[in-house]
Amino acid sequence: MNAIAKSPRVLRLNPIDNVVVALDAIEPNTPVTGLVARNRIPKGHKLAAAGIRVGEPILKFGQIIGFASQPIEPGEHVHVHNVEMHAFERHAEAADLATVSAPTLAPATFEGFRRPSGKVGTRNYVGILTSVNCSATVAKYIAKAVEQSGILDGFENVDGVVSLVHGTGCGMAGKGEAFDVIERTQWGYATHPNFGAVLLVGLGCEVFQIPRLKERYGLVEGPHFRTFTIQETGGTRRSIEMGVGAVKEMLAVANEARRETVPASELTVGLQCGGSDGYSGLTANPALGVAADLLVAQGGTAILSETPEIYGAEHLLTARAETPEIAAKLMERIRWWEDYAARNDGDMNNNPSPGNKAGGITTILEKSLGAAAKGGTSPLRGVYRYAEPVDQRGFVYMDSPGYDPVSATGQIASGANLIAFTTGRGSAFGAKPVPSIKLATNSDLYARQTDDMDLNCGDVLDGVSLEAKGREIFDTLLAVASGTPSKSEALGYGDAEFVPWQIGAVM
Repeated sequence: MNAIAKSPRVLRLNPIDNVVVALDAIEPNTPVTGLVARNRIPKGHKLAAAGIRVGEPILKFGQIIGFASQPIEPGEHVHVHNVEMHAFERHAEAADLATVSAPTLAPATFEGFRRPSGKVGTRNYVGILTSVNCSATVAKYIAKAVEQSGILDGFENVDGVVSLVHGTGCGMAGKGEAFDVIERTQWGYATHPNFGAVLLVGLGCEVFQIPRLKERYGLVEGPHFRTFTIQETGGTRRSIEMGVGAVKEMLAVANEARRETVPASELTVGLQCGGSDGYSGLTANPALGVAADLLVAQGGTAILSETPEIYGAEHLLTARAETPEIAAKLMERIRWWEDYAARNDGDMNNNPSPGNKAGGITTILEKSLGAAAKGGTSPLRGVYRYAEPVDQRGFVYMDSPGYDPVSATGQIASGANLIAFTTGRGSAFGAKPVPSIKLATNSDLYARQTDDMDLNCGDVLDGVSLEAKGREIFDTLLAVASGTPSKSEALGYGDAEFVPWQIGAVM
C-alpha cells in the first residue's frame, strides 16, 4: 500500500496573530490549513496567515515582533528579508496578582548541604578563586597538582577542586560601576554554599585588592576561607606549593559536610536560554516557566536575567511587578541598556544571533517574548543588579547581558545553586560549582546531542502538556540538586565558564 502523506503542521499561538509557525518543514506550493506555502518554510520559521501591508505589525504570541518592510502575501515566508524593527510604545494590562493561581504540590524536598551561614548548597566543591588575571596560572596549577596527586580519592564527600579564573582585576578604575561588579561577583562566589571551602589567590599589586574585599564584606580567614598573594609568598613555585598545602587542609574540612533533607524553598534556580530557535518560545521556555511557578509555590526562588533578551517583553514583566517601585527598577535597567548599546555603537536588535535567525527567530522582540516565558506567571518580587545578592524569595529579576556564561556567572554570584538552561540550537555549557540542566526545545536536537541534553521538551509538540513537562523539569531539578549528575557535569563542563561581566574601560 502507498503511504499517505501527512500535511505539514503549523501552529497559531494567538487568535490575533497574522503569522503561524511551521512545526514541520514545508515545501513550496504545499497546502497547509487554508494556506498555500509560497516558499520553502524551514521548521520553526513563520509564514503569513494573511496579507500584511508595508509598515503593518507582525503579530506572534498576540504581540508585535516587528513590522513588514515590504508587502507580504498569505503563505509567504516571514523572516529577516521582509521584517524590520523600529521603536513603538509597548503596553500590557496590569496582571491581577491576587488571582494568580499557584500550582499546588505536596511539600517537596531535596538532599542539600546546609552551611553555617544558613545557606544550602547542591554541591560540595573546594574552590580556588583569583583576584586578578595575573594569578590565574598559579590557581590553575594548584588545582592541577591536587588532581594529579590522587588525594581527592580520599575525600568522598567532596565533588572536586575547581579553579575559576578571569581576565580582569587590574587595568581598571578602583571605584565605580565596573569595580563594583567584579567585587560583588567575587564575594558571591567566595561565600557560595556550593563551596565547602575557598582559597583566594592574588598577585599583590593589582587594583582589586584582597584586603579591601575582606574588609568591605566582612570575610574572615579560617578553615573555610584562606588567601595569599604571589608577591608576598615569594613567587610562582612557592605559591603553588603553599596553595596545594592549603587545599589539602581545606579538603579535610569540606569532607566533613553531609547532605541532609531540606525543603525545596532552599533552591534558587537561574533561568537561562542560549542557542534559541523558533521552538524555544513554544516548548522548553514555557515548560520551564511552569517549573519556575512550581518552585515559587514551594517558597523557592527563580531568577530571570539576560536583559537584552527580555527587551520587547519588559512590559509583560512590569505588569507582574508587586509594586510600582519594582516595575520602575526594571525599566531603569532597560533604559540603561539602550544607552549602553548606543554609546558602544550597538543596537538592541544586534541580538538575535545568526544561529537564532537560522532557527527561525527574526527580531529581538520575537526572541524576548519567547525568552520571558521562562519566568512563568508568578508575581515579580524584586529586581537586582548584576551579581547583587538575591534576598527575596519568589520570582525575581537580575540584570545581565544575554551572553550565557556572563549571565550565569552573575546569577551564581547572586545565589543561584542550580541553573536550568534551554537551547534549540545545541549550546554546550556548564557552570561549576553549580550544576546546569540542559533542556532541548526540539526532538531533533535531543536525538543529535543526547550526551549534552538532560531533557527533551520537543515532545510538547506531539501532545505532552506544558504542565506535565514543567512537572518533569521540576522533578529533575530536585534530583540534580540532590546529587544526580547533570549531563554537562558528566562531560566535565564548568571550569572555563566563569566569565564576570566587564563593563568599564580597560586602562
